[in-house]
Amino acid sequence: MTNYREILRLYNLGLNKTQIAEICGYSRNTVAQTIKQAEANGLKYPLPEGMSDTKLAEIIRPNAPLKVAYKMPDYAYVAREMLKSNVTLNLLWLEYAEECKKNGEIPYQLTQFKKYYRDHMTKTGATMHLDHKPGEVMQVDWAGDTASIIDTDTGERIPVYIFVVTLPFSGYSYVEGFLSMNQECWTEAHVNAYKYFGGVAKIIQCDNLKTGVDKHGKNEIKLNKSYAELAEHYNTAILPCRVRAPKDKAMVEGTVGVISTYILAALRNREFLSLPELNEAISERLCQFNHKPFQKKDGSRATLFQEEKPFLMPLPLHPYELSTWKIAMVAPNYHISLDKMNYSVPFEYIKKKVDVRLTKNTVEVFFDGNRICSHRRLYGRANQYSTNEEHMPPNHQKYVQWNGDRFIKWAAKIGSSTKTVVAAILNGYKVEQQGYKACMGILKLADKYTPERLENACKKALTFTPRPSCKNIQVILSTGQDKTGKSQQAEALSSDAYSFTRGADYYGGED
Repeated sequence: MTNYREILRLYNLGLNKTQIAEICGYSRNTVAQTIKQAEANGLKYPLPEGMSDTKLAEIIRPNAPLKVAYKMPDYAYVAREMLKSNVTLNLLWLEYAEECKKNGEIPYQLTQFKKYYRDHMTKTGATMHLDHKPGEVMQVDWAGDTASIIDTDTGERIPVYIFVVTLPFSGYSYVEGFLSMNQECWTEAHVNAYKYFGGVAKIIQCDNLKTGVDKHGKNEIKLNKSYAELAEHYNTAILPCRVRAPKDKAMVEGTVGVISTYILAALRNREFLSLPELNEAISERLCQFNHKPFQKKDGSRATLFQEEKPFLMPLPLHPYELSTWKIAMVAPNYHISLDKMNYSVPFEYIKKKVDVRLTKNTVEVFFDGNRICSHRRLYGRANQYSTNEEHMPPNHQKYVQWNGDRFIKWAAKIGSSTKTVVAAILNGYKVEQQGYKACMGILKLADKYTPERLENACKKALTFTPRPSCKNIQVILSTGQDKTGKSQQAEALSSDAYSFTRGADYYGGED
């Protein structure tokens, strides 16, 4: 599905339709139609909260026709065949059309066939000088040469990979060493570069490495999700180079060579025992490199950068924090399990698959592109729970609302003895919640019997033990032992009123 959200975001950055088409891998017509339809419906980035990608697609293209899938010719083969004598484009097109007919595919017409051939030859057989606008592009790359540090325990040399960033307009550069080229180092390098420049360029140009690009096909560019998120955080766009086309970012490629000579070669005879020590030395040489006067024109990279810096976009309030994405299934207990920790999700999503974004401090849960909840990330012992009461079904919410104070207030309405019994039960457990069930059982006895009888039963039970159990109270009530004092005296008086006593004559006795 076309990523209409990304098209509108890039358009909001001020990129023209051609640049957006190159970044997203769509035709310029698709980009233009998307922007036109969005404006007609009053949509602009940022989109209204809660609008999913599916809903956006329905608004932009409600009746999108199926696109005819033409078979793209193999122009590398066509170019090789054209080197042979007597071979023409018309002949190769006829062969191409015949091959498509056999395979049940749709061929391009001759005019389009020739047009794509000219485009292919332009890209593969010519070079062009690129004029860059200030603050427009930032080119990034890993240097081919590596530095090294010495392990203080074993004495072995550990390779250090050199990350290079260049602003093509001024040539102003940033260099830093890392122990790996993984996603974390790749992200940290960008964050540090932005901090060094004090601003953000509109476009990032990079190679097609996995930490940046998942897929770069003929018709689609799929960015690494974490890298795309970094671009969105800094409000910039990512434009990967064409596959096997390093000249697309010639400035940084040239800087890599210069850096290798000016910085790495200059440090080759020095030994470093830690990465910070090496990066400090690199920083010193980098400062000299950026302030070194040009040979064929006035000024230096640093002086040109002062002209370029006002054109850079401002940094966000907070630097980007690396995140990882996972897919989780919401369990019947409305929780998802990640890294042996459990986080609640609104119960409506039970048995649904959700996307989860994890950072160092937070866990965010997304469904259909919309964030549905977030939690502070848990650490420590396994199987901890982070539960939001609002995520529970209504009947579960009623249960968690019970607490010790509420039981004691309820018991106090019945009587002081009942209150004493309930308080004694709650205090008798290490965890207060363990006594809730017993308290509920005692207080519910007032419905079966009466509050007066329950109060009397609790009073009598306290004469036997300072901490009666629910079973003790039940036995007293079921056997009627709670009927003490005035109630028993009333029964005795009632019995004497209807009795008689036989005299001595009845038993044959004497006066």
